[in-house]
Amino acid sequence: MAAVAGESPGYAIEDFGYPGAEKILAERNITLKRGDGNIMLADCASTADALEVWSRVRDKVCFRVTGNTGYLALEIPSVFVIRGNSYTTHVEMTSGTEEREFTVKKNIWTPVGESDDEQDRDFTLMEIRTSK
Repeated sequence: MAAVAGESPGYAIEDFGYPGAEKILAERNITLKRGDGNIMLADCASTADALEVWSRVRDKVCFRVTGNTGYLALEIPSVFVIRGNSYTTHVEMTSGTEEREFTVKKNIWTPVGESDDEQDRDFTLMEIRTSK
């Protein structure tokens, strides 16, 4: 019989990194950074109550929202409109060094980024936060 090693098993540390982010970036050119697991990339055609993000460079990107609250850090450039779902949604966007926050209306289209900017500047979606 061999002796069992005296070392303890390592610790699992959750970094809240988005699962499969590298593959999604390579296949769909969408940068998903980290979140709490309650806002997940989804198929637009088969997801009821989806949060729809429209970009001039990515077309439509949908997210499934679950739980009482949700958080997702990401990067989608040139976002100009978001269709809300049944959740209260706030998004943070940047244009150069300027940061702006938008409240997305429930179940209707909300102009964001260049659609709500007097200078028509390009904005990148950086965060989505939701609550019931």
